Amino acid sequence: MQTFLNKKIMQIITTKSELIRQTEACHRQKKTIGFVPTMGALHQGHAALIKQAIAENSVCIVSIFVNPTQFNNPEDLQKYPRNLKKDAELLAQIGVHFVFAPTVDEMYSETDMQSVFSFDFNGLDKVMEGKMRPGHFNGVVQVVSRLFELIHPTRAYFGEKDFQQLAIIHHMVERSSMKERFENIHIIDCPIVREASGLAMSSRNERLSEQEKETAINISKILFASREWAKDMPVEQVQQRVIDTINAVESLEVEYYEIVDKTTLHTTTTFDNAIGCVTVYCGNVRLIDNIQY
Repeated sequence: MQTFLNKKIMQIITTKSELIRQTEACHRQKKTIGFVPTMGALHQGHAALIKQAIAENSVCIVSIFVNPTQFNNPEDLQKYPRNLKKDAELLAQIGVHFVFAPTVDEMYSETDMQSVFSFDFNGLDKVMEGKMRPGHFNGVVQVVSRLFELIHPTRAYFGEKDFQQLAIIHHMVERSSMKERFENIHIIDCPIVREASGLAMSSRNERLSEQEKETAINISKILFASREWAKDMPVEQVQQRVIDTINAVESLEVEYYEIVDKTTLHTTTTFDNAIGCVTVYCGNVRLIDNIQY
């Protein structure tokens, strides 16, 4: 594949060696690189991140890789939607320059797959998603750090829907042991993109039936209503009311709803700097969302 110069011709790269060759060429040409890591099944939420990356950088790279090390449920990994052809068509229309779509064997050695990647999260992995999905964030940091080392992006874009993940990525690049490697990478926080109904856009929405989609709309409606409740109720009461109200909707079941400090992710007794993070099962599909107070 020829090195990218000035033409917007999207290239799909499947090997680390080719990715390094192309990114090193970009760095030599003093081009800024915007990077959006994804697991595919792209939607307009991803598109918003990607368009911002294109607008703010000389080159945009999108990775599509369903990372097995961040799934603690084999069934969830198996059912995760995959459609590289459809994703590539969307990315080409938007104007992406490079897509990195490796196989698992290309990304990880046999030793990588058989060993546990460890990282000091300073407690950020012990609450909410980390508590419910042990080892999940180890896998996230494993793949994101590897992608950063391959690409050395100028800016990397992450959605606020995965708020805890975003906090952990910030911690990763700021941590002393990784700071030297990643100090020139700017993490860009991007707001949640919602459907007209209010439902947070997610790749997992593809697994919802039309009826389940209608049901799932109640999650965001109740979160938005909780902002009004917060004007007159203490944190603990708002938290319980959100849980009870969602659980009262047929086919919805709350796994957790936590109102925490946005910086520390610790539980809080005040709505100052607070965010409410929720995971809800709609039928068999696990959905996440959050609301800032």
